[in-house]
Amino acid sequence: MLSKRFRFIFLVVAVTAFPLFLGLSQSFSAVGGKAAGPKETCKTSDCHDRMGTDKYVHGPVATSDCVFCHKPTRKHSFAKIENTGKLCAECHERLDTQKYVHLPVKEGKCYTCHDSHQAPNKFMLRAAGAELCFKCHSRSIMKGKFAHGPAAVGSCTTCHAVHQAEFPKLLRNTASAICYDCHADKAEAFKNKKFSHAPLQKSCMECHDPHSGDFKNNFKADGAQDLCLTCHKDKQKDISTAMVKHKGLDTEKKCLACHDPHVSNYIKQLTMQPAELCMTCHDKEYVSSKGRIADMKSLLEKNTVAHGPIKQKDCSGCHNTHGSNNFRMLRENFPAKFYAGYDPENYKLCYMCHEKTLASDEKTTKLTAFRNGDQNLHFVHVNKTPKGRTCRACHDAHATNNPRHIRDAVPFNAWQLPVGFEKTADGGTCLPGCHKLYTYNRKSAAKNL
Repeated sequence: MLSKRFRFIFLVVAVTAFPLFLGLSQSFSAVGGKAAGPKETCKTSDCHDRMGTDKYVHGPVATSDCVFCHKPTRKHSFAKIENTGKLCAECHERLDTQKYVHLPVKEGKCYTCHDSHQAPNKFMLRAAGAELCFKCHSRSIMKGKFAHGPAAVGSCTTCHAVHQAEFPKLLRNTASAICYDCHADKAEAFKNKKFSHAPLQKSCMECHDPHSGDFKNNFKADGAQDLCLTCHKDKQKDISTAMVKHKGLDTEKKCLACHDPHVSNYIKQLTMQPAELCMTCHDKEYVSSKGRIADMKSLLEKNTVAHGPIKQKDCSGCHNTHGSNNFRMLRENFPAKFYAGYDPENYKLCYMCHEKTLASDEKTTKLTAFRNGDQNLHFVHVNKTPKGRTCRACHDAHATNNPRHIRDAVPFNAWQLPVGFEKTADGGTCLPGCHKLYTYNRKSAAKNL
């Protein structure tokens, strides 16, 4: 028999210990079973007194189910879980199944971006907006003078997925498709055009920085011309070495004065049909220390017999539209002086299309219709010494109202020599100021005195 004293002590101990035993039982009964966790032992004034008090609280924390995520090792001691990916996936959908996976997700470190207990930000993010991204990514992407709209307001997720994606850089779609989500006007304008710029076919990012840049329109280089020349190395060489430069390149728009950088219905990304584009500037006379450039638009409107390239509306047939080392930006040699001795090297421009023997063969029955019998009258005119005649002494290279592009008059300093050309079925007549009336006939040579 137990003494009364001993029985009293036993009763006191049993009554005192029972609640403690019951609390520990509630705290750890869930180990391995994922049942309800500690209700009193975690959030106490001595330990985690602020747990669950922030604006956004993780579900298990809100219900005090701590042991759902933490494994207790001894009383009030829990093991830290380094790789939370698998643990999070027990409740949350897996986010590492697509082609490109965000590194923290790939490594199972969800806590890099999310606080596993509570946070002042939605989804329990450790920071708001771009500030969260900049915990890992460099802020240097925003150092440019001009910032892209989404990047400027810290909305990285407008373009990037946060966990995984099927596109590089965790983009939500192809780069250009994402651009069109906002730049709908461009998407509409680009429809049904015959030609598109090669970089555009690849990505808008070829020319524009999607975050920020030091140049207008977030260009990757200073101004349209510098940007264009990063790819068009051949044009860079032509422009930098040209002695005669196209003044269009000195305008504010530079390359964009003639070319559309995105799409066009005209070759070479031109903004208009080539010859019409030239006439937007060459609709007036230009006078400089190097000479006079005629009002080509008026000249062509007043003259109906056009030179082949003009008829084809292709000024670039003779002129290099960016610049060249030849007079008037011509593609090949042609004398700058109106009167010059004949040298076939000086007429490479003409011989791009015409036979070189046109002026070198004294006799012919096929090369030209400008002959008296078999006497080649081109040979007669250009092979003069000491004062030779250039092709443009008789012909206008653009247009006239006379057959064979014959001029109305030939400039001789201040005097305009009338040509007086009349075409006949088998030849013609000519009465310029430089000689008396001459006649030529291809079938039966005329005798001129």
